Amino acid sequence: MKTKFTIFALFATLFATQIQAQDVTTVRANNSDISDNLDLKAVASIFGESEDLADFERRLNDPKIQISNLDLNGDNQVDYLRVIETVESNTHLIIIQSVLDKDVYQDVATVEVERDSNNNVQVQVVGDVYMYGSNYIYEPVYVHTPVIYNTFWVHSYRPYYSPWYWSYYPSYYYAWNPYPVYRYQRNVHVHINVNNHYNYVNNRRSSRAEAMYRSNRADGYARQNPNLSFAKRNNNVTNRHELMQTRSQNSATRGNSNSRRNNSETATRSTSSTRATESRNNASTRSNAPARTSTSTRANSNNSATRVSSSTRATTSDRAVQQTRVQSTAPVRAQAPVQTRAQSAPTRTQAPVQTRSQSAPARAQAPVQAQPRVQAAPAPAQRQAAPQPQRSSGGESRGNSGGGRR
Repeated sequence: MKTKFTIFALFATLFATQIQAQDVTTVRANNSDISDNLDLKAVASIFGESEDLADFERRLNDPKIQISNLDLNGDNQVDYLRVIETVESNTHLIIIQSVLDKDVYQDVATVEVERDSNNNVQVQVVGDVYMYGSNYIYEPVYVHTPVIYNTFWVHSYRPYYSPWYWSYYPSYYYAWNPYPVYRYQRNVHVHINVNNHYNYVNNRRSSRAEAMYRSNRADGYARQNPNLSFAKRNNNVTNRHELMQTRSQNSATRGNSNSRRNNSETATRSTSSTRATESRNNASTRSNAPARTSTSTRANSNNSATRVSSSTRATTSDRAVQQTRVQSTAPVRAQAPVQTRAQSAPTRTQAPVQTRSQSAPARAQAPVQAQPRVQAAPAPAQRQAAPQPQRSSGGESRGNSGGGRR
């Protein structure tokens, strides 16, 4: 069993390693190109800051700023870039070549400087066709007139030709390992003067410089690797400018697709979470509903029972209080001055006397504390039935006394 498990683990490890290797290879193939390793805008920028062509060559190969990241011969060292110049009348053709081996050079780009009859100087940095495709050209517009112009048009000027070659380099130079493309581009942008303007154009202004270049071109690497030209590396675009536009469009499309995918996934997740929450809430509501109903029913029943009992108690107590008050006030009502009023007004009929006698308790109750509760139903019956004999006797005596008072 242990042997089978070990064999299975080995196969799984080998399979995972193959998948990772395939992924790395795919990323490098899709995201890198030879032209990514030398930014021509950086070349134009340091050309405008150089004192002469010797200083220009030194800046191209300075290990501290690392303008180039080219490694055409694949020795894991950045190639040395040498500068050679050809002059004809007012036209200066400056060729930048990569030193690959003994007597093997490959042109990378040219700087074409020409002055017209009005002493206006035009500069174009042209990428080599093998490296950058056809008509990949930048025209720098410098914020200040470059000092290097002062050395070109003098009577004693001699064209510059680099003294350095394979395995023989200046003392300031030492080879460094190339970086990944993304890191190189991040580094080289720091050394581009943003105050200048770098206009992209697709045609050469100097026909003389173009003719001069045909007879001075070096393409040792292109002859050794004809299938690695820009046209073979990129079938759908003509030069690096179109390549960068295509990459931007692809990255934008991928970004939109990723954002849409993320939005759809987010919406799906939110919908599912909402449904789950609703189902949970419904389940909890259903489970809690009987308890709440029973609780509320019990509470209502208890409240109603309490209210019934309290109302019953209140009614019973009120009746008891009323009966007690009626009984306590009955003698007083018998002694009330109703008879005096009846005798003092003999001409009145019995009906009004009875009416007053029925209302008399209300008047007699004025000094009593329970005046609002006198109108109880059983009180008038007791008042009419019980006190009539006393009213007759008492009426005579009080009538006589009343007569005496008159």
